[in-house]
Amino acid sequence: MSLSIGIVGLPNVGKSTLFNALTKKSVPAENYPFCTIDPSVGIVPVPDERLWELSEFSKSAKTIPAVIEFVDIAGLVAGASKGEGLGNKFLANIKEVDAIAHIVRVFKDNSIIHVADKIDPMQDIAVINLELVLADWETVSKRIASLGKEVKKGDKEAVFEENILKKVIKVLEDEKMAVEAYLNEEEKFRIKSLNLLTLKPILYVLNTSEASDNVDINLAGFSVKIDPVFENGFDELIKKSYELLDLETYFTTGEDETRAWTIKRGSTAPVAGLAIHTDFKDKFIRAEVINWKDLLNAGSYGEARAKGKVRTEGKEYIVKDGDVIEFKI
Repeated sequence: MSLSIGIVGLPNVGKSTLFNALTKKSVPAENYPFCTIDPSVGIVPVPDERLWELSEFSKSAKTIPAVIEFVDIAGLVAGASKGEGLGNKFLANIKEVDAIAHIVRVFKDNSIIHVADKIDPMQDIAVINLELVLADWETVSKRIASLGKEVKKGDKEAVFEENILKKVIKVLEDEKMAVEAYLNEEEKFRIKSLNLLTLKPILYVLNTSEASDNVDINLAGFSVKIDPVFENGFDELIKKSYELLDLETYFTTGEDETRAWTIKRGSTAPVAGLAIHTDFKDKFIRAEVINWKDLLNAGSYGEARAKGKVRTEGKEYIVKDGDVIEFKI
């Protein structure tokens, strides 16, 4: 399951520094705006001690963690939606990710330039959010215009989509995020192809320091604090990113490998099997399931079966975080 999070924010808030530390991949992190011209991509493992305990239990030859893809996107500035800075290019890059990690600078350091010449976290957040709103307004406006002919003909699908978009554009015109249109799942699916920026889940990352640890910023959605050199908080950030996308993990384990598989929370066993191979959904018969801790406590699969801890589950079973599964096809 390919999952990506775009790291965004104003120039010089610590995006590339965070990216470098997370992925240990070298990208520019110089002290001037727009040093990151093209997005850099890094694959980051999701920290999960359960995986390593299971691998040791099975004496696995390989251990493969779940991963998240982080995309380092260059700094946005006011006017980005109109092409200021490298705005159009950067906004296009954000469209391609599943979620947004918005880096917010709260530390003071006169040696590091701030594009507004002052530290004002809430104003910085407002600047970025407004640019995302304006970009979405343009996308939605164009789509409504393109539907015009079909709507006039009375095409039901076109009328349905137009009604959704009118709800969205009303919110955008009030300079609010599209999520505040409170669309249902069917409505979201119908306009999914537009990749609206303000419908994406957002994780706010506060780049702070010991001197500013007491800064209190009220934000809607997830938030996590990390110090300026990002020596702490990696695991929390990655886990929060995983949580933001409403994901969970199940495991397969054996002598060959122990592996963590990423699925959407609430997936049935056959759908969860898709993470491994399409056959695990199409040819699904049943699944042998045990909680990871129960397996470790039992000491072996044989003992776990003898204690009745290994369950046989069918197509309707909802996979739980921490399940160890063997699929039967």
